[in-house]
Parts: sequence; C-alpha cells; structure tokens
Amino acid sequence: MNMLEVKHLKVWDSRTHQPIIHGSSFQVESGKCLAIIGESGSGKSVTCRSVIRLNSPSLASSGDIFFQGENLTDLSDQDMRKRRGKQIGMIVQNGMRAFDPSCVVGVHFKETLKTHYGWSKSEMERNMSQAMEKVALRNPLDLMNRYPFQLSGGMLQRMMIALTLVLEPDLIIADEPTTALDTITQFEVVEQLRLLRERLDCSMLFISHDLGDVKKIADDVLIMNQGKIVERGAVQTVFEQPSHPHTQFLVSTRMELASHFEQIMEEDDAPC
Repeated sequence: MNMLEVKHLKVWDSRTHQPIIHGSSFQVESGKCLAIIGESGSGKSVTCRSVIRLNSPSLASSGDIFFQGENLTDLSDQDMRKRRGKQIGMIVQNGMRAFDPSCVVGVHFKETLKTHYGWSKSEMERNMSQAMEKVALRNPLDLMNRYPFQLSGGMLQRMMIALTLVLEPDLIIADEPTTALDTITQFEVVEQLRLLRERLDCSMLFISHDLGDVKKIADDVLIMNQGKIVERGAVQTVFEQPSHPHTQFLVSTRMELASHFEQIMEEDDAPC
C-alpha cells in the first residue's frame, strides 16, 4: 500500500505563467523513505510543499495528491490544517524559521500539542521532555523556556524531531533538514531522523541535495532537474548505475569531492 501518491502534479507562477513543476507523478510506500534529490531551483522543495499545501499564494497548481487514499486537493483549508502535524509531519530547512522569535520555544510546542491532543501544560511538558531526551537534548524544561535565537540550528532541528516523535505522524516530510548545519551536526540530525523512522515505523519524504545523507536514510530516490523527474529507482541502483546524464553528473561530482577530501586527509596525516 502507498502512503502517498502524487499524480500529474503541475505548479506554475500564476503571475507570469512560468512552469515550475512539469507534471510529476510518484509514490511513497508505507514504511519506506523516498528521497528527492536536485540542485537549487530544481523544484524539489516546491514539490514537497505542494503535498501539504504550503506553497506561496502566487503559485498555482493542478493534479491529485492522495494521502492514505484521501485526495488532499479536495480538502478545505481547515481540514488540511488538521492533517498537518498529527498525520503529516514537517521538518523544515531552517529550524529558526519554524519558531516564533518573540516566544520561547515551549509556547510553540504547547499550542501544537493542545491543538491535536488537548493536553494540559504538565502533560505537554512531560511528553515533550521524554521525547527531547530521546534525541539527546539535555535539560528539556530549561530548553523549552529559551527563545529560538538562544539555541543552535542543530538543537532547533532536534526539537522539531522531538515534536514529531510526540505527534507520531504517518508521513514525515523533511525538507533539506541539514542544509543550514555544520558537518558534525548534519551527521547527528540525519541519525536522529533515521532513529525517528524506526521508532514510529512511518513513511518519509526526504528532500536533499546531499547524496551522502540520502544513502544513509532513503530506500528509493527521485532525481529532479528543472522541474522534471529525470530518474527514479532504488537508492543503490541509481547511485551505482545512473542512466540519465544529470544523475551521472551529480554522482561523479560527489565522488570527486569525496576523493579530494580523502586526499587532503592523507596529506595531513603524512609525517613531516
């Protein structure tokens, strides 16, 4: 059974009529992770925001998006808001933008969990504290009383992962969740996302331009270029035997960077 089915998705600028997504179709199987890879401007983030209907008002779209057999394009805005968070989780690119800068982060958690569960403050704090400890965040009550600017990007990403852990959605959309992080924190966040999948046994749509991250977490992959899907398949097959020239370029570039890094490390380790 497919958790998500996107059929003939088209997105365009309603002011200029410039096409952005050219009729994409794909599916995410239950319990599986599908990654969408592409360079900046390829349309991968617009695609994932189309799924949860959070694109800019200036963008128009057509096509069908089925979640657990229900066509999301037929829902009212109010019904769609009920699906976000509880049934479809979202972890955005920049953790700072996910929180209101004028409030401590605990306010965001309280409002979200009250909407979906109606919990009291003590219930919210207990459940969030347990989830935050699971993603290696110490002193959770203290962290919930801090403003977003007082926390690092990695901590904010892990807080969003902790909130997702409490909400237990059936589908998680992670839109380039490691882009704004340093290398070590990137590794930690990808590992937490991998563990999140195991704990919830959920499906995931993982958006990235980093082939290394995709290999760690995804089962299948789509390659996008200029708003079109140019290749798809199992991660290992696509990376080891790419057929489209654009995929071949992405893979070869990744291999060159890895080789250059290894060469630098060997030079640093060489005796003086």
